[in-house]
Amino acid sequence: MSVTGLTKLPVLMRFALIGVAAVLMPLMLAACGSEPPPAPAATAAPAAASEPASAPAAPESDTIKVGILHSLSGTMSISETAVHDAELLAIEEINASGGVMGKQLEVVIEDGASDWPTFAEKARKLLQEDEVSVVFGGWTSASRKAMLPVFEANNGLLFYPVQYEGLETSPNIFYTGATTNQQIVPAIEYLLEEGKTKFYLLGSDYVFPRTSNLIINKQLTAAGLEAVGEEYTPLGHTEYSTVITKIKAADPDVVFNTLNGDSNVAFFKQLKDAGITAEDLPTISVSVAEEEITGIGAENIAGHLVAWNYFQTTDTPENVKFVSAFKSKYGEDRVTDDPIEAGYFGVYLWKAAVEKAGSTEVAAVKEAAKGIQFAAPGGMVTIHNENQHVSKTVRIGTVRDDGQIDEIWNSGSPVVPDPYLDSYEWAAGLRELAQ
Repeated sequence: MSVTGLTKLPVLMRFALIGVAAVLMPLMLAACGSEPPPAPAATAAPAAASEPASAPAAPESDTIKVGILHSLSGTMSISETAVHDAELLAIEEINASGGVMGKQLEVVIEDGASDWPTFAEKARKLLQEDEVSVVFGGWTSASRKAMLPVFEANNGLLFYPVQYEGLETSPNIFYTGATTNQQIVPAIEYLLEEGKTKFYLLGSDYVFPRTSNLIINKQLTAAGLEAVGEEYTPLGHTEYSTVITKIKAADPDVVFNTLNGDSNVAFFKQLKDAGITAEDLPTISVSVAEEEITGIGAENIAGHLVAWNYFQTTDTPENVKFVSAFKSKYGEDRVTDDPIEAGYFGVYLWKAAVEKAGSTEVAAVKEAAKGIQFAAPGGMVTIHNENQHVSKTVRIGTVRDDGQIDEIWNSGSPVVPDPYLDSYEWAAGLRELAQ
């Protein structure tokens, strides 16, 4: 492994050190218009009435401030910029349809710059100085974990739009991306059913890949298997020839890829240059979607697998409208993908909860959000009553030559979120690890 010091430590100590690093180490992270269409409606309780006429008529009462916090620069900008764009699209649609409780949304945008401490700093600014009612943002688990104590200490509200490793709930975060039982676990189950037995685990060296692979190793052990290799590289790493040599020597029948950011560009190009095709050795990626495929080059990743909850090709009436609106605003060459969709519908879920509560006050919004449903582009999503994650349909697909994804398997119906994997016997002990 590339981080030999960490990997020789006991699991609990290794994760403790990683958590400390998220706070103390300023490491750089690696994994725009026509008029908007009418805003889609959430399937929730009827919106509450606007503020009473007797409320103070100060200028700020005519708007509600909301924050957007993503990496618009640095190694993660390849992924996060497009999520920022989708959230802006949702806000524009909502404003065009009358706003929230009759008020227009005023956006404050900050750049997390692919840096953990910067995300914490900008989150604090948005809450304390800008006094926003909600923040939509983040990508990496390192950025989320850096922001989490800021939102809890300031009683703020974060809508986090990206799949992650689970083993977390926060009263101040709504998780609109997949948790582990809605992506990682079913992806492994699919591969096992396809006869794969020799797994090579490759990831970026931070929280999400390491925790995901800890879970994968427990799942493989329960199936009587063990990974034939496990490797981590720093976020932003671009030299994969040595890693590819190790992969070839291990002779796996599948690579489970948790690389993030522009490292995926280098890995897939160098994998192809090494003469390894998807037919020879398939990879399945959980942080590579249509937006990243554009940067990687479809010719370098065609035939490989991805696991998500939404594809641009997902066949729903809501998705037809969403893709059309996104391309109309940002250009026909732009693509949509899973985190883009989760960022987009997260804004609508917050709107529905605020209007049901008749207030932007955090406690009222959280209570009102329980059980709210929304017909998202990828299908119906429902906010869980307790853990503030959403039910989502799981999808696995194959990358096409044009960079789009053909769905080859799905879960049939939305999967209820289980962030601590309490419903899996083989996952016993993981909840304790997260404490």
